[in-house]
Amino acid sequence: MVWFMGSSTDGDLQAEGRAYQPLQDVRAYWEALRRNGQVPCRSDINPRGMASALEQVFLVEQVAPNHGRLRLAGMGLCDLLGMDVRGMPITALLEPVSRARLSQSLGGVFRGEHVLDLWLQAEGGIGRPPLAARMLLLPLIGSTGEPDLALGCLCRKGQIGRTPRRFSISRVVREALGAATQACPPPPAAAAPRGKPHLRLVSSR
Repeated sequence: MVWFMGSSTDGDLQAEGRAYQPLQDVRAYWEALRRNGQVPCRSDINPRGMASALEQVFLVEQVAPNHGRLRLAGMGLCDLLGMDVRGMPITALLEPVSRARLSQSLGGVFRGEHVLDLWLQAEGGIGRPPLAARMLLLPLIGSTGEPDLALGCLCRKGQIGRTPRRFSISRVVREALGAATQACPPPPAAAAPRGKPHLRLVSSR
């Protein structure tokens, strides 16, 4: 991970490290799922492996070249916009001026070419205190055998205040990956239910 350095005090850097710790936890979990440097499969993801970061985690599916839709989202994202964000384009989290910049980088994520790390800043105003954030996007292989999904994590530093809060992109970091795809086993056929159904996690909300 890359950290800004400058006139910040040690306390400021420690606070920033704590705010963005879930990014490191999610990245470490994703890295642990890689086999021979390849992109993990969606079927490999177990929410329990990211239990400390579930409120900040989301899943994006590609709906068109360079465009993604939020398929699952933790409460941290919903709190930012003051509504359920599932089914919305991921660009809804950004100010209009930054949406094209995100779309330009999404294509490489959905081709399994790079990991995307975005540094974000929200516009302030009445009832809207200073708010910064970072967004991490990690490619995943979907059921088609292609990297058409992304595991995401968005962490904020500061208070939300009056919603909705959207961000502008202040910095984009693309980390190139090696081998992009791998053959993922097909999901097992669902067995006929017997007795009471088991609970299953359908979203992090």
